[in-house]
This record gives sequence, structure tokens and C-alpha cells, in this order.
Amino acid sequence: MNLKNELQTIHNKLDVANRKLNAAHERGDVDVVKQFNKTIEALSKKRDSVKAQLNKQLNQQGKELSTLPFSRVLTKQEQADMGKLKKSVKGLVVVHPMTKLGREMGIKEVTGFASKEF
Repeated sequence: MNLKNELQTIHNKLDVANRKLNAAHERGDVDVVKQFNKTIEALSKKRDSVKAQLNKQLNQQGKELSTLPFSRVLTKQEQADMGKLKKSVKGLVVVHPMTKLGREMGIKEVTGFASKEF
């Protein structure tokens, strides 16, 4: 399963467990409260692990892009016709500053990374 999908599934399970925990508190059911506390703790650990894996992948992807020999800011015309640009430059990777990768790399403008000059 994709890590993003797995993280979403864990969040959904945590949400359900929290709602059931609140209902058990209202009923005063001590055994069920203990069970859901254990479940929430286990899901929280798993969530943290998956988040760490995602962050590691993001860092690795950013390092790979920054090691490419050529990068430059894309003009508005190039951004408008991105399909033509990507067809003309093989292996071009475009990073937008508002994506996770762009924020991680500290990019301020839309930037293209490639193995050769474009």
C-alpha cells in the first residue's frame, strides 16, 4: 500500500477509536476505555513511523533533485505550456514552491531540474 494511503487509513482508524473512546467515557465502561487507549497508543506509534518514512522519502527526493547538474527558474511562458517544455527536455522535473518538496527544498519560484541545460 502507498504510504500516503496507509497514513490516511491510520488517521481514519484513530478518529474512529477516539470517538468510541469518548462514548465509552460517557458510559463509564472502564475496560473498553483501557482497550481503546491501548489501540490509540499503538496507532499513534504506527502513524509516527509512517510520517518518518514519508519525510525520509521527501528528503531523499530533494537531495536527488539538487544533485542534478542543471536547474533554473521557469518563465511564465514556459509554465503556461508545460507539456511542450517537458516534451522538449527529457528528464525534466518541475518543482513548485507550494508543494511539500518545494517547501522542503526552500524554493521560492517554479524551478526546473534536468540533467542537461534547457
